[in-house]
Formats: sequence, structure tokens, C-alpha cells
Amino acid sequence: MPHPNVERVQAALAAQGVETQVVELADSTRTATEAAAAIGTTVAQIAKSLVFLADGAPILVIASGVNRVDTRKVGAAVGVKLTQANADDVKRLTGFSIGGVAPIAHATPPRVFLDRDLLQYADIWAAAGTPHAVFHTTPDELVRLTGAEVLDVREEPKARE
Repeated sequence: MPHPNVERVQAALAAQGVETQVVELADSTRTATEAAAAIGTTVAQIAKSLVFLADGAPILVIASGVNRVDTRKVGAAVGVKLTQANADDVKRLTGFSIGGVAPIAHATPPRVFLDRDLLQYADIWAAAGTPHAVFHTTPDELVRLTGAEVLDVREEPKARE
């Protein structure tokens, strides 16, 4: 029997006409590295869902698994400084625990930004409600599903002095 969060994500996909099936894996997909290993793809093709707060409102950033998010870039797009949501806020706002946050089917619909770097891949994978569940999609489909604004969110490496 699938986890209720997995059922919620699968129902949200079906409601939007997406025929992909959520895959539940024995191996953990809690981190982008674990997910890539469990699926057999690159870390860059993992669409990790990160929750931030902008004056208390949820902001979801769907980032390539290899990128750190530059909160200043996202904050500039939102117009306020972002803070990282804590585990309790993530659970309350999304209905998912950290490590299994899906990009869809949130308890409180967030404003969504998709990492421009994900657009270079034909296939990407996203969490599906638990640290053991994922679904296959494309960047364009994820933009359609989430209403995401595409943005350069990648934190640039610090220059060596």
C-alpha cells in the first residue's frame, strides 16, 4: 500500500493529465546524491525542492541537485529577503517532510521558481512525498505543473583570494 503522501502526489499528477507513475524505491532518495544513485541518473538531473519563507509566505525553489541556491537572487525576484524554512515550517506548509518534499500537491500553494540549469536536461526526477519516492518528468512539464518562474538560482563559487 503506497504512503498517503505518495498517493497525494500521484493524484495531483493524474489530475493535471500526467501519466507518469510515482516510483517507490528501497534505497533512500532523501538527498540529491542518494536519489541519483537509487535511480541511476546524474545528480544534476535531480530536481530538489527547497522551501524558503518570504515574510512568512512559502517560496519553493526547484533546483538542480548539483546547485546551491543563491537566496539573494531568489529574494531579488520576490522583492524581500528569504529565510530557509525549518523542518516544522516545511511540514506545515507543504505536508511533506524534508527529504521527500514534492514540487506539487502542497498544503499551502507556494510561489515557485525553477532553476534555469534544469532546462538543459530532457529528463529529470523529483521527490514524490517521501524519502523513498520519486517521479520522472521533464523541465517543461514541471514548469506547467507548478506554474514556476524560471530563474537563475545557482550560487556562484566564491573567488579564491
